[in-house]
Amino acid sequence: MTQYSMDQLTAFCKRKGFVFPSSEIYGGLQAIYDYGHYGVLLKNNIRDAWWKHMVQLRDDVLALDSAIFMHPQTWVASGHVASFDDPQVDCRDCKNRMRADHVLEGHGISADKASLEFVNQELDKLRAETKLRCSACGSQNITPARRFSLMVKSNIGSPTEALCEENVVYLRPETCGGIYLEYKNTLNTLNPKLPFGIAQVGKAFRNEIVAKQFIFRTREFEQMEMQYFLRPQEMAATYEMWKEIRWQWYLQFGIQPERLRWYKHEKLAHYASAAYDVEYDFKFLGGFKEIEGIHARGDWDLSQHGKHSGVDLSYQDPQSKEKLVPHIMETSVGLGRLFLMFLDHAYTEETITNAKGESETRIVLKLHRDLAPVKVAVFPLLKNKPALVEKARAIYSALRPYFACEFDDNGNVGKRYRRQDEIGTPYCVTIDFDTLTDDTVTIRDRDTMAQVRMKAAELRGYFRGQIEN
Repeated sequence: MTQYSMDQLTAFCKRKGFVFPSSEIYGGLQAIYDYGHYGVLLKNNIRDAWWKHMVQLRDDVLALDSAIFMHPQTWVASGHVASFDDPQVDCRDCKNRMRADHVLEGHGISADKASLEFVNQELDKLRAETKLRCSACGSQNITPARRFSLMVKSNIGSPTEALCEENVVYLRPETCGGIYLEYKNTLNTLNPKLPFGIAQVGKAFRNEIVAKQFIFRTREFEQMEMQYFLRPQEMAATYEMWKEIRWQWYLQFGIQPERLRWYKHEKLAHYASAAYDVEYDFKFLGGFKEIEGIHARGDWDLSQHGKHSGVDLSYQDPQSKEKLVPHIMETSVGLGRLFLMFLDHAYTEETITNAKGESETRIVLKLHRDLAPVKVAVFPLLKNKPALVEKARAIYSALRPYFACEFDDNGNVGKRYRRQDEIGTPYCVTIDFDTLTDDTVTIRDRDTMAQVRMKAAELRGYFRGQIEN
């Protein structure tokens, strides 16, 4: 598998209008990105594919869109205020900030969920052996580790008031909190029977210490989560069922199985009984990285919120009248990470022979047809022939209510093909002089570059058979 640099992908995304650095005219803001025209279309297609799979095609999963701001006691109950942090060290010379657990992992020392005391003991050993150095400048003048809160604070109240504990609220660090808080309202209004899920897509915010992997790790991101409520005796079978469902979703949208794997967490949170990650082999990140987590969380979340709120969050079976606090199995995936995964998987550089018999490099995004930002591009063979342009516009107008289409008459047809290849458009339709006499057009396939002639009136039916979304 060809390896590419992250700088190469970042430049490509900016050049083609997928992803831009946020606030770039002011020098940018680290780990914050904006999605351009094609990026928004691709991201929305990925989101909609997940939503259709998780909600539309299921009878046991309900929808929610909860608020970013929640009562601050929410995050006390969940444990985020007390312990949602990472160990941080700083270089006193160049001011570079580093995650201490990552520093230790670079020396073969596992510090996942380790105490701050353990982290500092191990750092002291490295310091004594003169192995503790700044990743940026190589200095050994490194601070001890301290806890760095990942919670992003804001305030609700008078804008002239200082940010103090009395009016502090938090931008949610994960979206599942809103699902737990609206679990009771969902029960009372829709009367679902166990087992059932609640799914949502929404923004979350984390004050990451280090975020230098493009959109893989950002401070503002979108999560797609589903919390599945069930009886404890159902957990084992349900957990395996959802692992298989989620695995098959990736294969359905063209990800090669050899580039996916399961990672089993050996160190679990005290409330969890199982935790697996789906990992993908990134050619732009140089190896396997987490893209989705599937966790068996027990009844801890609802129990904690019931305890701190004083509200009974138990479920009563309508037949047996049994009361219980449901256990929870969750699937959680970052939309930005899926966006990066699909780009990584699709990005291809091919050597082809052009019309002049010369070799050239073709960059093509071999995205799944249902995810491609643009499904069909329509070209007149020549832009200075009004009859061709008029006919091409008519075909374009007929197709665009049903498919994401783009009209392009800029440059020669070969250059237009290359532009569409780079944004992943699976089909290009060219209107030429024969179209004016027999109403046939040329369809060119992105991946094979094969061309076929077809009646213009048959295009809608043909593309409906090829493109689902």
